Amino acid sequence: MELRARILVVEDEPQIRRFVRMTLESEGHDVYEASTLQRGLIEAGSRRPDLAIVDLGLPDGDGVDLIRDLRGWSQAPVIVLSARSGEAEKVAALDAGADDYLVKPFGAAELLARVRAQLRRQALAPASANAVLRFGRTTLDLARRLVERDGEPLHLTPIEYRLLTLLASQPDRVVTHQQLLKAVWGPGHADDTHYVRVHMSNLRKKLEDDASMPRHLLAEPGIGYRFRP
Repeated sequence: MELRARILVVEDEPQIRRFVRMTLESEGHDVYEASTLQRGLIEAGSRRPDLAIVDLGLPDGDGVDLIRDLRGWSQAPVIVLSARSGEAEKVAALDAGADDYLVKPFGAAELLARVRAQLRRQALAPASANAVLRFGRTTLDLARRLVERDGEPLHLTPIEYRLLTLLASQPDRVVTHQQLLKAVWGPGHADDTHYVRVHMSNLRKKLEDDASMPRHLLAEPGIGYRFRP
């Protein structure tokens, strides 16, 4: 499935901006550019992009603030570009509403793969509430709240089911430990990341062919998890 999209690139380094633009245009996307936070907000409001690619280190502010503002009125996927490779910076961007991140330097193939993944997720989002998701040997029927493996009902605990549906409803998106804890356990458990690790380990044992080498429930070390269909 090829999806042509309107993509906004907010990046202050001209060489990187040009590289990203040429890479995206090679796949037929319409690309709009901004080099500052304020210009990025203006372009986002006027262009209404299907996807935004945002650098965190902008000359007039932090890209995280742009993402928070954008999330006030848009659900368009946001991919972060950043030279910051620390876990804290990544978590802050993802918690602000970013869907994925790329650490500089990065290659054209990886950028396009991340863009395709986010556009696919966005295209499937309206049907997700009634979706029957199949991955590996597992079927997840969201409407019937039923999980099967090889055609047989699979027992998941309520917490395991909530974790799975939360991740599966956002395929290819990094969901942070804090986001999972808040959604599944509530706001009073923001520091209890061991809860997530224990239950995700149990979930992998039930759903993955090899829990030590998962294909669908992938960890982003120190940050969170990603569901890959």
